[in-house]
Amino acid sequence: LTGVPREQRAFQYLLAHAIPGDPRHVLQTFDQWCHRCEHLSCVGPVKGRIVERLLYERAPLRVLELGTYCGYGTVLLAQALPPGARLYTVELDPCHAAVAEKVIRLAGFDEQTVELIVGPSEEVIPQLRERHGLAQADFVFMDHRKRRYLRDLRLLESHRLLAAGATVLADNVLFPGAPHFLQYAKTCGKYRCRVHRASLEY
Repeated sequence: LTGVPREQRAFQYLLAHAIPGDPRHVLQTFDQWCHRCEHLSCVGPVKGRIVERLLYERAPLRVLELGTYCGYGTVLLAQALPPGARLYTVELDPCHAAVAEKVIRLAGFDEQTVELIVGPSEEVIPQLRERHGLAQADFVFMDHRKRRYLRDLRLLESHRLLAAGATVLADNVLFPGAPHFLQYAKTCGKYRCRVHRASLEY
């Protein structure tokens, strides 16, 4: 009715209630909005704990996120990175990217820590090394369109963007599901696979 997209309404709520420069409080405020006001397809706190645990275990220095959306996952990733690490996040939709940029900066992360790249992943991935300086990623978080998971994993492989021992974490592979990606990861012989079971967001 207002003509304001729900992602922008969520950001206005963040501006009114979140503590600037406090990424954990920004995430908590996002969660409050999604629980009480409107659902957004963010990672959420339950799956967020899985993401955080894996980041703390692996301490990656170069992280790639595919699917920024509103920046929730980006803030979640960035606040769990070790000192000196850099996060590259890719978003197709320029309107979502505009909101995410403001969320990321509100949480206190500058462009040296988090670089937001706007464009389709199939075009961005081949340019990551030359245009953005990402030689190889130690950790990849996939949370974009599920039918693109397998295509983009193969693109990362073909452009040698996965470091030895890299972790690829993909959200929602069971529901709504990415069956071809899951089958490839389990049977191609390149990966050790583990499914983390969790509830849907909020």
